[in-house]
Amino acid sequence: MSMTSSGTTASGPYGTSGTPGPGPSSAPDAPGASAAERPRGLLRSGFGLIGPRHGRHVLSVDQVDSLALPIGDDGVVIGVDAGGQPAVLGLNRPTPYDVVLIGGLWTAQVLALRAAATGARVAVETGRAQAWMQMVHAMGGGQNGMSVHDVGRVPPQGASAGNPVLVVRDCGMRPPRGRVVAGPWQSILTLLPYLSPVAPRLLRQARLVGVQRVSPDEAAEIGRALALPRGDVDSLPTLTDGVTLWCADRDRQYVMTQPTDAETGLFGTPRRMD
Repeated sequence: MSMTSSGTTASGPYGTSGTPGPGPSSAPDAPGASAAERPRGLLRSGFGLIGPRHGRHVLSVDQVDSLALPIGDDGVVIGVDAGGQPAVLGLNRPTPYDVVLIGGLWTAQVLALRAAATGARVAVETGRAQAWMQMVHAMGGGQNGMSVHDVGRVPPQGASAGNPVLVVRDCGMRPPRGRVVAGPWQSILTLLPYLSPVAPRLLRQARLVGVQRVSPDEAAEIGRALALPRGDVDSLPTLTDGVTLWCADRDRQYVMTQPTDAETGLFGTPRRMD
């Protein structure tokens, strides 16, 4: 083991040249050294306990870019991206988070089920309760953190860091302003089957927007509202069932939601129309 310090003069039994310094007392095994002095001399000379000898764990400059750590990837797996990697959506946040999905009920239900599986309570505000009851019964009749409410009848949820909440608003093309809004640890997912006069307001308020297959006219309007490139606008009318373009600020990602066997049993195969 060697220890150096730039700009200083080495002291102790070794000088700057690395040769032993003068004086018999500086040598650990000098004649006449007592048993108590010898251990101190060994420590001063840098030869203490010898540890295991391992090769150094060093990365070259070219290898640093390949080092990746899974930081900030907690949340709901909503599908796979174009490269086949899991796409994760963090719904449980300490700040308000509004999500708008222009798409089908199938995708909204899969997201709700997966959010509940991660420990969030799910409150559904809907005008078609019968479409959600099969899911509620499959989760234990509402005993496992999922409840269904009529439009405008969602009570305060009492969300907290240990009890996060997702409110799903399935209220048709013209959802009224909700009594329960996004807040700390309480996210709102608003489902729009198509564009409507209230859509521009909701898109402006949303932190994240998901768009499934829409008509060319709707794609053009969405493209203007979200400042999408021409290529994305042209692709929206051609998206297959189960594919969603997720947009947040300037980030865009196409995601394919693939159901598990249990989800297929509950909801069937992916579909845009209900």
